[in-house]
Order: sequence, then C-alpha cells, then structure tokens
Amino acid sequence: MYNEDLSWKGLRRTDPGRPRPLADAVLRLIWQKRRISRAEIAGLADLSRSTVSEIVGEILPMGIVAEMGEGPSRGGRRPIVLEFQDDSCVILGVEMGATHVVVALTDLRGRVLVWHSREHAVRTDPAGTRALVGELCDLCLTAPAAGNRPLVGIGVAVPSPVNPSQPDRLSTIVLPAWEGRLGLDDLATRLGVPLMVDNDANLGALAEHWWGAGQGVDDLAYIKLAMGIGSGHVIGGEIYRGATGVAGEIGHLSIDAQGKPCVCGLRGCLVTKAGAPALVERAAELAPQFPDSPLAGRAITIVELENAALAGDPLAQQVAQEAAAHLGRAVAGLLNIMNPSMVIIGGMLARLGDLLLVPLRETIVSRTLVSSVAAAEIRAGGLGDLGIAIGASTMVLKAALADSRLFPRVDAGASGVASS
Repeated sequence: MYNEDLSWKGLRRTDPGRPRPLADAVLRLIWQKRRISRAEIAGLADLSRSTVSEIVGEILPMGIVAEMGEGPSRGGRRPIVLEFQDDSCVILGVEMGATHVVVALTDLRGRVLVWHSREHAVRTDPAGTRALVGELCDLCLTAPAAGNRPLVGIGVAVPSPVNPSQPDRLSTIVLPAWEGRLGLDDLATRLGVPLMVDNDANLGALAEHWWGAGQGVDDLAYIKLAMGIGSGHVIGGEIYRGATGVAGEIGHLSIDAQGKPCVCGLRGCLVTKAGAPALVERAAELAPQFPDSPLAGRAITIVELENAALAGDPLAQQVAQEAAAHLGRAVAGLLNIMNPSMVIIGGMLARLGDLLLVPLRETIVSRTLVSSVAAAEIRAGGLGDLGIAIGASTMVLKAALADSRLFPRVDAGASGVASS
C-alpha cells in the first residue's frame, strides 16, 4: 500500500473539519458504487443508519458527493440517492520519459480531459525538463476542459527507481545529469497542492490494473518497453516495490554474460538487446541483408521501425521477432518466480500487437513451467500512449480515497463542466 505520509511532497491538507477515518471508508464505497443510498451503505458497511447519516453529513460539505434525488422504493419511503461527483475536481498526471514529457489532466474516474506531449532530452536536461513540466501543467489547467475545477494533486512518473522513504531522490546511475534530485517542489508550492512520485513502470501497472487490460486482475506484471525497460508488479491488488523501491528492474537482468556493456555496469542486460536504441542499432546491422527495405541505408527512429514492421517490412519484422525472443527469456524467468496471472506489455513496440506477442509467447512457452504458462495471459496494454500519465494521476486518486483530507473542498457550482 502507498505510504502517503512519506510519498507526498509539498502541501498536505489537514483541515480538522475533514471526515474521520470511518468516513474515508464510506467515501470510498460511494466512489466504488458511484450511486448509492444511505440504507445501502448501512447494509454493505455493517453500520447503523444513524451512523451512516452522521458520516454522510460530514462528507457532503466537501462537495465531491451530492444528493441526486429519490431512488426506487423497496417498500416505505423512497431513499435519497448519493452520487460521487467524478467531475468535481481534477488531477494532473505527469510522465517523464527519457526523451519526452506527457501531462494529462483527469477527472476522479481516470478519464483524460486534456493532455499535452512534447519531445525533450529529459535524461540530459533537468532544468529544461522541470520548466517543461510546469509549462504543460499550466496548459492543461487553463484549457477549457479543466473548467477551473480545484486540483487535488500532481502525480509524477519518472524513469528511475523510487524509494518511498525518499521520493524526491532519483538514481544517479539511470539519470546522472539530475544529480539524484527530482526538484519539482516549486511546482507543487506554486499550484498549492501535494505532489507524489513513483517509477513509471509501477504507474503503468497501476493504470492497467484500475482502468485498462488488468481490471479485476489482482496479480499481474506490466512491462514498459521504451528507451529503457522496466516492469511494475501488482500483487494482491497492490503495487509491489521491494524493500527499497527497486523491484521490477527487469531491464537490467543480464541475459547474455558476453553481451554489450550496460550503463548499470553489467553486460548483456535486457535493455541492451530490446531497448529502443538497441533495436534501432540492430536494424542498421541487418540492413545490408535487406537492401530493398525502406529502412536500409539511412538513420531511422524507433517509430519508423514500428511503422515498417506494421507495413510488413521483413527487416523490421525480424528485429521485432528478435526483440520478442530476448524479452521472452526475461519474462519466462519472471513467470517462474512471480507466477502472475497476466503480463501486460506497454510502451514502445506494444502497438505491434501479435507481431510482438506471438513470438514472445512462443519463447515463453519453451522456457517456463507449464503451470505458470497455463495461468498467465500475455497481452498488450489497453491505455495506449497516455497509460503512464494516467497511472500518475491514479496514484493521487488512490491516495486521496485512502485519506480524504487530500481532497480540496469544492465550492458550489465548481463542478459544472462535464468531463469529456
């Protein structure tokens, strides 16, 4: 479970008039059910109706739950229905990739209202990245879709392990130019909201578990394929981080002891075989064998490689098949050790679909215990390019539903703009 006390940076709302912990549980129930009566809450939560009425009296002034008229009668007086106001507040979700920044503004049901993306040298330009994050956040908040609704907080996904006890610290090995510091406290202070940080693959797993391909799956692994490769793990419905937050660094699993040196100091890590730079390099190595390929004889990008594979180019498809074989070796080990019921592939290459998944499954079957394979579904993520940013927003929502003091008080009429 998230340790909100350690993970939040910046303002922490502590209004003593906020609901008590029991009210937090009732608020989560209303959010889960969306529309529910006091009598139904009493039955589901095993509380007396007088207690429920008292708790609802604490919740209603917050403005994120409203009375929506009478519901159907089951005999006797018709009940007043309570409805969670998904569009009462907004949340900012930020993805900092190695070469891009994405900021999405969501409502309280994970729906994206507006988003902006920009290519940027995140690894090597911390000052520029911090400025860009602030700029894109402002663009989202001033967009008509934001509707001047109050902001709950900012979630930030970073391409680095994150220790929950030191959420502002980044890996000096993965992001040496950042000198170990995220440095977004000024943004949180300027916007007057809390800021929360986690690893990008963890937040990809969270997003898929709440809203995407992994809904209803309590044990899953999410693998992000990008400049680097990382994995996030949901165990028993919660993100698993390990003792110091570095669980899931599958990209630095050595699969070839004689392979190329990796930035981490090892040789033959998975990222040196299946990361985006490695795939582009491999395409260049194979190009002389495919002189008719549109990729031959010129510098290419990972997006061009993906497009060529989807268009049926033999060179690009061979690179994808080789990447799937390398990835399959690592995933097979993961399945044997963790035994998740689903593995979700996200990030770059995920849009290749069966061009990647079919050879990936074949490699896994040849290297995994039968019982693990039989239980595990291998599939592409369901949230597309915004999945990580949505996960960052979801992290904030999850924390606020656990501690309603984190929700801002909503003034009457503040939620008048419908979500898109």
